[in-house]
This record gives sequence, C-alpha cells and structure tokens, in this order.
Amino acid sequence: MREVLAQAAFQLFLERGFERTTVDDIVARAGVGRRSFFRYFPSKEDVVFPDHERCLAEMTEFLSAVDDSDPVGAVCDAARIVLRMYATDPEFSVQRYRLTREVPGLRTYELSVVRRYEQTLAGHLRGRFGADGDGELRAEVIAASVVAAHNNGLRLWLRSGGAGDPEAAVDHALDLVRGVWERPAGPSPALEKPALSAAGASGITAGSGDSEVIVMVASKGTPMWRVVQQIEAAVGES
Repeated sequence: MREVLAQAAFQLFLERGFERTTVDDIVARAGVGRRSFFRYFPSKEDVVFPDHERCLAEMTEFLSAVDDSDPVGAVCDAARIVLRMYATDPEFSVQRYRLTREVPGLRTYELSVVRRYEQTLAGHLRGRFGADGDGELRAEVIAASVVAAHNNGLRLWLRSGGAGDPEAAVDHALDLVRGVWERPAGPSPALEKPALSAAGASGITAGSGDSEVIVMVASKGTPMWRVVQQIEAAVGES
C-alpha cells in the first residue's frame, strides 16, 4: 500500500505539481480512503520519502551488530545502505531529486531526514569514542563528513539522470573520509603561531632533500612582492 500511494502521489506531482496536489487527490488516484493514507504517511511531504524510515531502521540495526574494530569503516558502510536504497529504483530516485529541487518545502524536509541519518551515525561513534575530551566532537565531525561525502557522490549520480554506477563516486568520496579519520585519535597538538617579521611575513621550512616544504605566514595586507621576496629568500637559504 505504501508503494501504491507513493506511485499515485508522484504521478500527480508530475502532472499537476506538488503544491496543487492534495491528499484527497492522491487517495482518489490510488483508490483508497484518507484513513489508509494517514495510516502510512503523516503528511503529503512524507509520501515523497516513503522508504527513509525503513532505511533508517536498517542502518540502526546494522550498526548495532558491527564490532568495535573499525568504527569509521562501519559508519561508511552504514551510509552505503542509503545509497543502495536510491539505486534500487533509479527512475523514482531521479524524479524525487528533481522534485525536491523545485519545491523549497521538500528541500527543507529532506534536510531533516539527512540530519536523522547523521545523528544515527554520530550516536554510534560516540559509543565508541566516548563523551570525554574530543570524543563527542570527533563523532560529530566524522558523521558529518561521511554524510557529506555520501551525498556528494549520490547527487552526482542523480544529476546525471541515474546513468552509470552510483557506487563508484560514493566509494571514492568515502575512501577520502576513511583516509583522514581512520588514523588513531591522539591528543590535540598545541598550535603555535610563528612570529611575524617586521615586514609582516615569515617562512618555515620542513623536510629534507626533494621533499622539502616551505610554508609562508603573512599578515593581512602584506604586499605580494614582499611575500614573494620572503619565499625567494627561504628557497635560497635552503
């Protein structure tokens, strides 16, 4: 029945537009009563996202069953559950993406759904990192990174009209997240500001041989010629 109602709703949204379609229109097209609609969907907006509650429950179940050895990898794998949901029905997913771009209210609703996924991932990570020190912050930042990476790859696929393999772009983006955050968490290093020279710029060199790196720190308003001069001086000294 959820699928029947969702299909009827999207047919009407495409024909009349979202704002001009009422719940009465949807149930008439589906051949059911209003009570049946509200048994499955609290509002007209919810019928646009008929599968997110199931997907959120699947994600929660998945995370509750994984071990503690790779928490970042676990939340990345959990995000792929959402990707598979979209990839199961490319035509519907592309139509929904286009509709949410056209209707500001749906975009706001979608953001609230995305936030629920992010909170689920963050909650899992907090259970692994703890709430002391940077544990909670680390959990929130990693969860936001995973969601951002997943959505970047997913939207590339949706904007293409559902062409190609959606997993390739998402996997690439999630690999970047894992590369950054799978390093063991350690104490935050103290940040020291290098002293600025009288000219307003200073140089720091690090490394050795061909791998030497030069980092410039310049105060706002330092003339570009002065920055270049300092770089040339640092290169000459190395």
